Amino acid sequence: MVRVAFYTLGCKLNQAETESLADQFKEAGYQLVAPDDVADIYIANTCTVTHVADRKSRHWLRLARRRNPRAFIIATGCYAQRAPQELAPIADLVIGNEEKEHLLEIVRGLSLRAQIPSPLKGEGRGEGEMRQSHAPCQVRADVGRGSFIPLKSITRIRSLIKIQDGCRSPCAYCIVPRVRAYEYSLPASQIIDEVKLKVALGYKEVVLTGTKIGCYKDAVLSDSEGSSIDLRGLIESILHDTDIERLRLSSLQPQEISAEFLALWQDKRLCRHLHLALQSGSDTVLQRMRRCYSLDDYRRAINLIKGAIPGVAITTDVMVGFPGESDEEFEQSCHFCQQAGFANIHVFPFSPRPGTLAARMPQQIDERVKKERKQRMLELAQKCRHSFYEQFLGQTMCVLWEKEIGLGSGIYSGLTDNYIRIFTQSQETLTNTIRSTKLVRFHNQGMWGELVEILS
Repeated sequence: MVRVAFYTLGCKLNQAETESLADQFKEAGYQLVAPDDVADIYIANTCTVTHVADRKSRHWLRLARRRNPRAFIIATGCYAQRAPQELAPIADLVIGNEEKEHLLEIVRGLSLRAQIPSPLKGEGRGEGEMRQSHAPCQVRADVGRGSFIPLKSITRIRSLIKIQDGCRSPCAYCIVPRVRAYEYSLPASQIIDEVKLKVALGYKEVVLTGTKIGCYKDAVLSDSEGSSIDLRGLIESILHDTDIERLRLSSLQPQEISAEFLALWQDKRLCRHLHLALQSGSDTVLQRMRRCYSLDDYRRAINLIKGAIPGVAITTDVMVGFPGESDEEFEQSCHFCQQAGFANIHVFPFSPRPGTLAARMPQQIDERVKKERKQRMLELAQKCRHSFYEQFLGQTMCVLWEKEIGLGSGIYSGLTDNYIRIFTQSQETLTNTIRSTKLVRFHNQGMWGELVEILS
């Protein structure tokens, strides 16, 4: 059987797309193996948000070549879309985002020409055969953009489902509009069918993801008033038409938060966790970033969320070292994060991306300063996380248990609906069960819990 290894970098959207691709390859007869195993075909779903992501993508592709010099190596995703010429020397095939969903079709076509191994014939390239052209792949224009095939996955605990793609926001630092420029939303009916399938396969939780899910619009279906179904309408339909036990959202923007939208959380199946991008806690930096909100807008969104959803976890992203960020502006950012009461903060230094406005801005920040500010913000993130966790000590919460940490250890890891990582010891298998658990103490990676027996 032909072995295929997938490697994913970057956002939840990339992870969702890899999950869908892996499903398709498995159904077509390929054997899925771990990214660090020996495979016949290696597929890297790359990210290009930072130069570090670029470097990690190239590193993994080179590792794959060393693991099996005769393997066929494919690079796809955002880095492949932005700079295919940079990946061509180390990959046999480079496929951009718009062709990504047709990857199985492309691989099958190459298999028929015996350029890569086929799961049906077990044949591949001979020792002396030339590698596939490094040029970015072209696929048929008549294949519908945005379609995907929902198929069985390897794990059945939490599934990421793509509902939207593309972004045209003018953020000065962001490369995403250049690599995912075409905005579209998947049909609500297709998404609902996908959720139903995941439920039938045993999944307990689904995460709705996309480049900018707050822009979701189904142009085909409409509500009772004749308006296009938006994200709120999609969530209502999923909760009404499916039996999914947990529904989680990926990142939102503060301007997308409203009292009407938050009313959806009256349904307890919606996870009490919202990731709300901040980027900077300084109004002047936000203006230079060309973000579409002010700190007052962000505060209003936080207050609305906390007032509507008790115990909610609000997580965020913070960039340090944006061009021209003064010591005073950085201190403003730290102060805002302290006051906001975030459950966690994802911290990353500014990375100039080719072709973006910020890459050409004056007053680029020294790397040493970026490193110092990143460390300070990470320390603040740890304090915020500890403060958030502390309020739940002694409480009993439902945990979706994921996996055993170390074979035979009896220690399991899972998540509460408000995104607290919990660990416990159990003689019985907990994987893919939702169990009431008392949070009893802090753990170095989260909190320690004790299972609560439910008396009949």
